[in-house]
Amino acid sequence: MAVSDAVLSVDDVRRARERIAGSVHRTPLLTSATTSKRVGADVRFKAELFQRTGSFKPRGVLNKLATLTDEEKRRGVISISAGNHAGALAYASAVEGIDALVVMWQTASPMKIAAARAYGATIDTEAPDIPSAFERLDDLVASTGRTLVHPYDDPLVMAGQGTVGLEILDDFPNVDLVLVQVGGGGLVSGIATAIRESKPDTRVVAVEPERSRALHESLKAGEPVTVEAKSIADGLNGPYAGANCVRVCTAQKVESVLVTEDALRDAFRWVYGRMKLACEVAGAATAAALLSGAVDLDGAETVAAVVSGGNVAPKTAAAILAADEG
Repeated sequence: MAVSDAVLSVDDVRRARERIAGSVHRTPLLTSATTSKRVGADVRFKAELFQRTGSFKPRGVLNKLATLTDEEKRRGVISISAGNHAGALAYASAVEGIDALVVMWQTASPMKIAAARAYGATIDTEAPDIPSAFERLDDLVASTGRTLVHPYDDPLVMAGQGTVGLEILDDFPNVDLVLVQVGGGGLVSGIATAIRESKPDTRVVAVEPERSRALHESLKAGEPVTVEAKSIADGLNGPYAGANCVRVCTAQKVESVLVTEDALRDAFRWVYGRMKLACEVAGAATAAALLSGAVDLDGAETVAAVVSGGNVAPKTAAAILAADEG
């Protein structure tokens, strides 16, 4: 399938929704009276932590796999991931009967590595860190002939992630502002396309940790910029934003804000304690932007904030929650 010349269009997202219908959960848009009162707007949280495999990722993977030829399926697929994309690719490939190989790195979350293996993927952890893992990926793509399912910079993956935006519009048609956490930029690119082409006056804001700001720096530079990503929100620690993602976010006038590590921890505790959502730290990034004041509402009365996933390591969650008691 070819996507539009503009990288991605709302029609691509709508076609993705048709392809993956019945294969993913329609996740709820949850109200939060305490959050709404605190920030002075009607805030609702798109609970993608309830999605299959515990994050939004299967949406994009399933859309990509649905377009593969029989020959591509026989050769198998390959990707790279800090965890959630690995689990999604492993799960979706097993459903489709496709062999999957995922490159991870030795410092990646052991829980997420184990989850991807449990779904049936082969996990390669030869690389000691993120930069060398991307080099390892390039070598394996060349040597194995597998089809790359990029975690965020493939327009078909981006279109699948954009179905989150269509669901937000269906459930919250008067939304003024949409907040989306960012690692490599695939989710915010898809959502921005769905939202901005359907409702141009709605703002879309990308939220990144100060210690993992690849898209933020790339939007300033007008091209992908490599950064050293060291946030506690491991799901957002992408070393660079995708070139396609930068193009889409620029075209859709996506805004960008940064949140501190302390704001991430505070938001994690807030979402867990007040909303009873066991999200991962990355999933709390949008709440961090709201609660810390990092994002200027600028008169917005209705806000949708994505909670991207719930695959948090127990030790990480326990340490953050325990710190609130000290």
